Amino acid sequence: MRIAFLTWRDTTHPDGGGSEVFVESVGRELARRGHHVTLLCARHPGAAAREERDGVHLLRVGGRLTVYLRGLAWLVRHRGEVDVVVDVVNGLPFASPLVRRRGVVALVHHVHAEQWRIIYPGPAGRVGWFVESRLVPVLYRGRPFLTVSDASARDLAAIGVDPGSITVVRNGLAAVPTEVAGPRSERPHLVVLSRLVPHKQIEHAFEVVRRLSDEIPDLHLDVVGDGWWREHLVAAAAEHGVTGRVTFHGHTDDVRRDELLAGARLMLMPSVKEGWCLAITEAGAQGTPSIAYRSAGGVTESIHDGRTGRLVDDLDEMVAVVRELLGDPGTTAELGAEAHQLASTLTWASCAERVEEVLRTNGARGPQSP
Repeated sequence: MRIAFLTWRDTTHPDGGGSEVFVESVGRELARRGHHVTLLCARHPGAAAREERDGVHLLRVGGRLTVYLRGLAWLVRHRGEVDVVVDVVNGLPFASPLVRRRGVVALVHHVHAEQWRIIYPGPAGRVGWFVESRLVPVLYRGRPFLTVSDASARDLAAIGVDPGSITVVRNGLAAVPTEVAGPRSERPHLVVLSRLVPHKQIEHAFEVVRRLSDEIPDLHLDVVGDGWWREHLVAAAAEHGVTGRVTFHGHTDDVRRDELLAGARLMLMPSVKEGWCLAITEAGAQGTPSIAYRSAGGVTESIHDGRTGRLVDDLDEMVAVVRELLGDPGTTAELGAEAHQLASTLTWASCAERVEEVLRTNGARGPQSP
């Protein structure tokens, strides 16, 4: 098949995250299966307009918002050269059904109700939420949806997407090592692996460290990842009085990321909402259990509560559970071993196989008519 992914960003974008890893990993696996895969996304400083990576043809056009119009224009020009379009709805849609009757699949990691309110608290956020919650279900009516968790499937149904059109495809992982990337730190280290954006609520991790610092004098937090909220978080760490206990590592390569995950006792994921949370399974691959908020959607599936990590209801409970697990290395090790086992069952190959089934069923041959 000739497959085109339309997505806001790619993994080299400064704001790239788990959604982009999903798209590129699945695209790479589909290319290995003999499909012709194009990934269209926005340009960013230093990125080439065209690039081939792992068999996937990357095409970077437009900017943060203009990529949507440029993507539609590209579809019109190439309408006879694409069998199926995967339209990645990351808050805003590419609206590919406007220019194609057939061969459109929508990919939604999660519904962004909370994020619109947090990042754009004024009129812009209300408009964005209106587009996502009201226009997307109408625009993509009759088209299949892919999502990464049962929680996200329920949220899609709640805004009017036909539940029968939704297929859940779990996130995969690269090969999970039989041995972790490095030794556990002798000091009680916590880690956060995340894009640095407001709705990840990394300030909550600073508060955990602040509250436990008297009880655990050598407690330390590693923050792995980067984003436009970084300077605010550096200031927030100072306001919490934990600057000396927090290390901002920024973007790291996979080897260093895995070393930091392996060295930590626990990973904290205080995010408001996640579709699945790839970072949780990446931590699990290194035998590190995670703690997340029960209300955050897909984390209730990427964490098996009490077996591979813990789900908590609020910040007070997160502090209490961190205290409990740091004081009980045996239980923490058991959780980590189960997290590693769960991670080993998740592969990009199996994820792509399920995606491929949906694309084959819904692909279209020949020119498309609006």
